Order: sequence, then structure tokens, then C-alpha cells
Amino acid sequence: MGIDENVRTGRHRVFRMHVHLVFVTKYRHSVFTDRHLTRCEEIMRAVCEDFQAELVEFNGEANHVHLLVNFPPKVTVSRLVNSLNGVSSRRLRQELPDLVRHYWRAQHLWSGSYLAESVGGAPLSTVKQYIQQQNRPL
Repeated sequence: MGIDENVRTGRHRVFRMHVHLVFVTKYRHSVFTDRHLTRCEEIMRAVCEDFQAELVEFNGEANHVHLLVNFPPKVTVSRLVNSLNGVSSRRLRQELPDLVRHYWRAQHLWSGSYLAESVGGAPLSTVKQYIQQQNRPL
């Protein structure tokens, strides 16, 4: 029996679980440039690795980011989201001081709201293409 390349295996499990996440900046401020998004992707990729998840696709615009994450069944989406939000907000504000001026009072980079949708109905290639086609700022 051949296993699909998107199927992951663990000691006692075989799984293919993907979630499409969208995080919006607090107050929907347009604060991201390509430099910010590049660093954000690096940080979020590292957080995913800590959860034994894979950041399959990442892109964003000036006020939001899209992620396609392949995650194991032992990880809850809410825990992954909390970690992605918290770590990326803290590290981006520490490393990129130009972001701090927008959020000096709020002390948060991300809005408390986010989108998390399972990616079972649409083919992964369609979701990946949608994320890649975001109008990334220069």
C-alpha cells in the first residue's frame, strides 16, 4: 500500500491534518513590509517545529498573514494559535522597533480574533495558491 506524500505517520498513527490560519493586526493597522513578513515567517516556522507541525505555506499583506499548517493530532489548534500569536508578537516587537510605535499602548501586535479553518474540502494546491497570491507589500 503506497502512502500519499502529504500523509504523516507517528508511532501508532497515520494522519493528514491541515489548518488554514489568518491573523490580523490589532486595529487592522497596515504595518508590515516584506522585511516584517519574512521575519514573521521565520518565527512562525520555528514555533511550528516546536509543536512537530509543518508550516506548509506562508504569506501576507500589510495588515494580515495567512498560514497553512500541517499538524499532528496531539496538538490542539487553539494551543498552536496561542503560541504562534504570543511568540511572534513578542519577538517581532522586540526585534523590529518600528512596529512598537503602532502598538505602544496596546502591547499586542495581533487582534484577539483569528480565522482557523480545516482544509478538507478544497484541495491543498488551491489553498496554497490562494495564500501565494496575497499582495505582499514591498
